Amino acid sequence: MPQPQPQPHRPSADADTEPADPTATATGPFGAAPPGEPPARALEGILVADFSRVLAGPLAAATLADLGAEVIKVERPGTGDDTRAWGPPFAADGTAAYFDAANRSKRGLALDLGDPDDAAAARELARRADVLIENFRPGSLAKYGLDHTATRAANPGLVHCTITGFGSVAGAGLPGYDFVVQAVGGLMSITGEPGGTPLKAGVALVDVLTAKDAATGILAALHHRGRTGQGQLVEVNLLSSLLGSLVNQASGHLATGNDPGPMGNRHPSIAPYETLACRDGQLLAVAVGNDRQFRALAQTLGVPELADDVRFARNQDRVQNRTDLIKALENRLATDTPRNWAARLTPASVPCGPVNTLSEALELAARLGLDPVTPVGEGRIPQVTSPLRLSGTPVSQPAAPPRLDEHGTPLRTWLSGPADRPLPPHM
Repeated sequence: MPQPQPQPHRPSADADTEPADPTATATGPFGAAPPGEPPARALEGILVADFSRVLAGPLAAATLADLGAEVIKVERPGTGDDTRAWGPPFAADGTAAYFDAANRSKRGLALDLGDPDDAAAARELARRADVLIENFRPGSLAKYGLDHTATRAANPGLVHCTITGFGSVAGAGLPGYDFVVQAVGGLMSITGEPGGTPLKAGVALVDVLTAKDAATGILAALHHRGRTGQGQLVEVNLLSSLLGSLVNQASGHLATGNDPGPMGNRHPSIAPYETLACRDGQLLAVAVGNDRQFRALAQTLGVPELADDVRFARNQDRVQNRTDLIKALENRLATDTPRNWAARLTPASVPCGPVNTLSEALELAARLGLDPVTPVGEGRIPQVTSPLRLSGTPVSQPAAPPRLDEHGTPLRTWLSGPADRPLPPHM
């Protein structure tokens, strides 16, 4: 069967064959454009159809929006994304704060895929898009003509990203929820105190990691398309993203055949690399990564002899004699508070810090000039600032997440008109 030929697409930055102008440089530290010109965005001109729900897919799409892509979030009419109801806390309009965390800078469109007209609009959106993100169960989109086989036939340049819990083969029928994947994927088995109850991470970490994997795969596929004109299927799943993130723990298991267990805040291969008790039991996180740092720690604590003790001189010795080491260190740390010790140890190049609350963490980031919170409009929940910093193509100023079907009318009009009509401005 002959293969479909590539269709013309809006050029991406990767498709630009014009030589760069060496004089057209940014004038500020993070890409301030020349006076009177808006800054370029890395994904400017890229249209993303976000059919995903909950966290991994929506967060990947929000990352692409940060980078300048136009993102249209498609939701079911009436209820929308499940996370709109995942509260408290709720925003002033009744939408859960959870939803806002992963849906900034998108346009909202409600479509009932069971309705023939709405399904046709969804297919037209997929035909016009550069990227489609979905996390439906494998095979379930085929009846709407939105599976990868159908979308590729209609749009050979489309990057179709599908996110599942356990892959598209034997695990295709299994629902993918972060908490379950943390359990069955081994993360909970190494989280918590020795002998205690296995614990999940304090955030939906697997969804977040999967979102980053999805965004990475999409960007790679767009780069490939810039060279060839051909899109492709990008598949990620929560279980594989989790296993890939277990790094040294997984490598240690593969090297020895032994299952690692929970160690609380301790590190299996480095010491001291854990929380240590200071005055009144307050905790100081200390991350000594080499023998030089340990000597600086011992000197600053007023016990330089520890660095020459044969039990503690080398990291492998400190790991072997961890109990005696921690007792000696905590005897000294008990004389002052974590913040005071951090103020002395940090200038000595000993990595350490108090165990902050979230509000204290945001305050720290603000003091360091990282501008961690960005307002998105009166009465709307502020957004945590994108962690990305690009000198030539800065991330976009985020806009408030869309209300359900907020942009439905102009988007339906656009989808029903000529394909070459520009997307209406994002108001």
